[in-house]
Amino acid sequence: MLGQAPEDAFANPSIERDVLTSWERFLSGSNSTRQQIVRSAITDSWQRCQKSDVDYRRGQAPMPIRDDKLQRLLDKRNRLVQAGASTMSLARDYLLETGTVMVLTDADGIVLRLEGDTKLALRDAVEKTHLLPGSNWSETTCGTNAIGTALQTGQPIQVHATEHFCSGIHRWTCSACVIRDPIDGAVIGVIDISGLSSSYGRPALALAISAAARIEAQLLQMELDARYRLLDQCFWMLPPSDRHHAVLFDSAGRPFKASGEMSQIMRDLGAPGCQSGFPHLGSRDDQLFGASRPAWIKEEWLKPVVQGGEHLGTVMVAPKPAPSGKLLSAARGESQAFANTVYSSPKMHNVVETCSRVGISAAPVLLLGETGVGKEVFAHGLHAVSPRRSGPFIAVNCGCASRELLASELFGYVDGAFTGARRGGVAGKIEAAARGTLFLDEIGELPLDLQPMLLRALENGEISRIGETAVRKVDFRLVAATNRDLQAEVDAQRFRKDLFYRLAVVPVGIPPLRERCEDIPLLVDHFVAQAAARYGLSDRRFAPEALAQLQRHDWPGNVRELRNLVESLMLTSNGELIEPSDLPDAIRGTERTSEHNPGLSLAEASERDLIARTLRSCNGNVTATAAALGLAKSTVYAKLHRYDIRFELRSKW
Repeated sequence: MLGQAPEDAFANPSIERDVLTSWERFLSGSNSTRQQIVRSAITDSWQRCQKSDVDYRRGQAPMPIRDDKLQRLLDKRNRLVQAGASTMSLARDYLLETGTVMVLTDADGIVLRLEGDTKLALRDAVEKTHLLPGSNWSETTCGTNAIGTALQTGQPIQVHATEHFCSGIHRWTCSACVIRDPIDGAVIGVIDISGLSSSYGRPALALAISAAARIEAQLLQMELDARYRLLDQCFWMLPPSDRHHAVLFDSAGRPFKASGEMSQIMRDLGAPGCQSGFPHLGSRDDQLFGASRPAWIKEEWLKPVVQGGEHLGTVMVAPKPAPSGKLLSAARGESQAFANTVYSSPKMHNVVETCSRVGISAAPVLLLGETGVGKEVFAHGLHAVSPRRSGPFIAVNCGCASRELLASELFGYVDGAFTGARRGGVAGKIEAAARGTLFLDEIGELPLDLQPMLLRALENGEISRIGETAVRKVDFRLVAATNRDLQAEVDAQRFRKDLFYRLAVVPVGIPPLRERCEDIPLLVDHFVAQAAARYGLSDRRFAPEALAQLQRHDWPGNVRELRNLVESLMLTSNGELIEPSDLPDAIRGTERTSEHNPGLSLAEASERDLIARTLRSCNGNVTATAAALGLAKSTVYAKLHRYDIRFELRSKW
């Protein structure tokens, strides 16, 4: 799109009558030279409107979409709405004094939000014209207007009074600028300032351009934050790179990080030679998500990553082809299976030995351990040593979705099973794990009414998709994990006894980090090397006194907490040696923690402090706190009650 001269973007109210005459002659088919008074951006728009058969007598947008449809659209455009919220709130006071409103729309010209003057005259005009959330202001619907014309041209534009193609909107003046995706430059929306013609102000367009820039900057910050959190979430789920390719896609389905050269990954996975770059998956909210996935990318390779209900992106893990006709031996597979497990302690040695032995069987395995001990690393290891290692590894978190969403995620659904169901239906994760491994994390969060369906799949190898009466045969190996005491859940009748006994054929307890302090120096060295490679940093060492402090800490967040601390210190500390003074107070003050929490053990006091600090940083939001800690929301509520954490919640409720 070619740029325009700045003066072409602004309206000139002094020639309003001449523009009206030109508009009338345009509609009558006259090509009078008087029409040259009108800017080319406006006459070009009039011509597009005429070709699209827009009714020049229109005086309002169509009736806006309402209720559920509008809410679904707002959820779908959540990031744009969220990014625009602060900018629109800041502009609210200014708009109250100008007789104008600020309007945010999506790329289709549908209004998502508006702020501004609430005086009766303007409010009535806004309602009469349908300048309301859910209304469509595209050029093909409402003719020449700043929102629709900016979307059509990709350029900022001011449209005043008689410049509008539709006569019923001649009493309005509006200024708009498109909002572009900060990553790929695609137009994703518009910010517009509108009011009655008497409110015309040339600076309104400059304000719209400035607001659009602020929103784009906010979107960029949100995207970078989401990508960092995606990387953090994926750290534990990526298998050894010598046997698998991994590609990360952001929330819009754009690939942005891979375990190797993307061109080589495409060749290994059988992509056609004509493809110029790694394909986009499309947004999870976009119908193109499934349609744009090429045939050489298998659906079972893709796993959405959700944190606190927010879709951060998608991780693709695909097996590498066997080198030049030679199959990898089972022995090599076993030796590499637990390559990501760093340990020297006897307890961890016993766990690895147990997993290596039971991994070759088809028996279900139940991994038990606190949050952050690395249960998913062991699940990948069990898959890697099993006879099913050439099949898919499918992971589902039972605590990150509603009952309805989890049911369709696990068991799939048929066409028409519910409103919004994809045409043709969708296979669930159990079917996707055919001849492979299904990993159910946080199995203790599985709703009680779904437990018989899972038990049937384990006992009989049968499932039925949601909305289906037919039975489908399934063949998968189950690995489940939980940080709950499932026996206590059974006693409290929150978990089925028969399912518990079926899952606990081989229970494997993974010790918390505080019970294997001798592993901490090895883990620190491992995480230092990872952080140095990940962020391009020079190698650093921890002073012996600093390591001793780390070994005295109780690590309620376990290995994940240690890894995050090492990364933070690598990024923020100075010098080659990390001293005890570089450690946070929570680590250096471990010995004193329990003094302020009488009746609690050292580990419990540390856990209470961690939860309280996280809750404060999340402004009392329990859902965000649970996501930050990697715990189920119900677990956080239980710990808030147990530790009597109340002060931090006052600002929220």
